[in-house]
Amino acid sequence: MVARFVNGKNIRGMLHYNENKVARGEASLLLASGFAGDINQFNLEQKLQRFEYLTMLNTMVKTNAVHITLNFDEQDKLSNEQLQQITVSYMERIGFGEQPYLVYKHNDAAHTHVHIATINITTDGNRIDTHGIGWKLSEPARIALEKEFNLIQAKGRKNSNVLNIKPANLEKAVYGKTPTKRALTNIVNAVISTYKFTSLAEFNAILKQFNVIADRGGENTLMRKKGGLIYSLINEKGQHVGIPIKASAIYNKPTLANLQKEFDKNIEKRRQYKEPLKEAIDRVFKQYEMITKNTFIAELQKQHINIVFRMNEQGYTYGITYIDNYNKTVFNGSDLGKAYSAKVILDRFSATDKQLKAGLKTERQQTPKRNERSVTPQHKIYLKPLQQTNYLPLALAKYQPEAAPTAPRKKKKRKSKEKEYDQGLNL
Repeated sequence: MVARFVNGKNIRGMLHYNENKVARGEASLLLASGFAGDINQFNLEQKLQRFEYLTMLNTMVKTNAVHITLNFDEQDKLSNEQLQQITVSYMERIGFGEQPYLVYKHNDAAHTHVHIATINITTDGNRIDTHGIGWKLSEPARIALEKEFNLIQAKGRKNSNVLNIKPANLEKAVYGKTPTKRALTNIVNAVISTYKFTSLAEFNAILKQFNVIADRGGENTLMRKKGGLIYSLINEKGQHVGIPIKASAIYNKPTLANLQKEFDKNIEKRRQYKEPLKEAIDRVFKQYEMITKNTFIAELQKQHINIVFRMNEQGYTYGITYIDNYNKTVFNGSDLGKAYSAKVILDRFSATDKQLKAGLKTERQQTPKRNERSVTPQHKIYLKPLQQTNYLPLALAKYQPEAAPTAPRKKKKRKSKEKEYDQGLNL
């Protein structure tokens, strides 16, 4: 189970988001705590009034809306009654048991998840401090509930999804603004809450996996000068589809200013995943005496690492970006070191694959490319292969890369080493 907090100032927007999901059949109201009367007979304004009554007790607090999501693994098969029990227990453990809250069960993703709408003002007008609530209260509550309800553990998970981000449906997007806004909101907020990126370019590298792009506008446009940002859906050719939506119009307001706060926080958060990514890249090269560009891309995709070769208008590759969907991080080649830069990586490619396997070399010929640095357009690297290999539904799956087997060193121990080697290949 994974819990995520979003603190905001827009209680109405929080309720609108969930109620609109209910109206479209993408969610259902699972539980209402602290509401007198039949909640199914309440309209949006009545639900809002219950929250606003408490906020009026302390008008000094502006950030009073609390939106919590509880995400469960796909392997967790939970009934509505179990979800209610888990939610009530969780809210009590984090100190929100006496607060009024609404619980919505969403069915717009492959995994089970609930959204909890509440506020942080108590009946005596005091504010519930949520600073550090994640590691102080939420994390212990998560661990306890995983054991109590026999849930798939968030830590140590293998081949399991925490969040499943669905790519935008481009066919529906061309018909109007509402489908576009809904798709953008779901994807953008899911990426922000799960991935660690430190720049708009890195943010876009992730978004493009799901047919979305964040655009600042042209260099001399008024939007660029004012620091504006719009989100658009794109097809596999990078062309905009549907109507662009302003960042300020999307729930949680992923504006450039707010994204900058994420950039700063993620610098330290992603640091621990730098070495594992380098090791994964090195592991691929160690498996081959010679390797082609396409094979290198395919091998890393098996480890849920996607690559974007950044090219200019003349088709020259000037950079490389690694999207680690296992650890939810993104790094430019220069961030990892010179050995992982675009120039060095491209220089290591050949027109032929020679793989080292069981002490034998196998060779597979590929048609040589006239210009290896510009054969594949940027968008095809992160869109087309994903559609062909059904990669997107697994984009956030956990995966533990295998260790490369070691060859026997001493002749007298040949029998035991060969046995160990064979076992390593069959892992």
